[in-house]
Amino acid sequence: MDLTTALPTALITWREGVEAALVVGIVMACLKQARRQNLYPWVYLGVVAGLIGSTTVGLALALGLQQVQRVLPHLQAVVTPLLNMLFGTLAIVMLSWMLVWMTRQARSLKGDLEGRVGSALQDQESAGWGLFSLVCVAILREGFETVLFVFTNLEAGLGALVGALAGLLGAVLVGLALFRWGIAINLKQFFQVMGVLLLLIVAGLVLSVFKHLDAGLAALSQIDGRYSDLCIFQSSCVLGPLVWDTSAFLPERQFPGILLKTLLGYRDHLYLLPAIAYLGFWLIVGGNYFRSLNPLPPGKPLSTQE
Repeated sequence: MDLTTALPTALITWREGVEAALVVGIVMACLKQARRQNLYPWVYLGVVAGLIGSTTVGLALALGLQQVQRVLPHLQAVVTPLLNMLFGTLAIVMLSWMLVWMTRQARSLKGDLEGRVGSALQDQESAGWGLFSLVCVAILREGFETVLFVFTNLEAGLGALVGALAGLLGAVLVGLALFRWGIAINLKQFFQVMGVLLLLIVAGLVLSVFKHLDAGLAALSQIDGRYSDLCIFQSSCVLGPLVWDTSAFLPERQFPGILLKTLLGYRDHLYLLPAIAYLGFWLIVGGNYFRSLNPLPPGKPLSTQE
């Protein structure tokens, strides 16, 4: 097993897991402050339900993909890359939105959660269900984004699973460090570093989406001659002319090329259309992200405690 394939999934799961851990930790801190520890079981049930829901989504997608391949075995060379393109596109949209939105909301996250927990506690009869839904939705949101990313890296196989488990373990340790052991962690710097790494990984997904599109259309043109006109370039089907070819001295499937591919989106064959899309991603999503980094005033680091 190539552990480099586990790195992107580990980083995504770690970041998503830390966000979920913050929500759970802040909710439980609010309950402790209000002396309503009797509602802790509702928080635990929300975590379990969110994890089960995320796992169910993953299993449903896996079974659906297997069913499509079973029903259309002769079109597997077309269906598989096009489905990977679909999952990749959804992952790019969801992860990009999450990254920019979470960065903008980071400063008000604690206050918003405290307000929502306070509102839930005001209704004695439905307080438990309110806390359950708050935590469950948070876990489901982070879990769904992780599941989408895992499905864009199906070829990673066991590596993706190992990465997901490692990232989840890292998130649990961060949560325990913050809320159980009282260790001071600069969450602002953590999320900024993870945000840049996430941008690099998602930018690599942009290149993968075009690669899957090209592979699917190329396979379709070979299976059915009616679609032979889909491939309009010699070096690729629809990606345009080749911009560079560095496979001779830095192949993407060997170290260190595979590490650069994993973390930076490096490709030893880069074509014009994906290159334009890659730059466009950094201009649009990257630009929005860096503009959303509004530094906190000196002496007021982002923290879960006041």
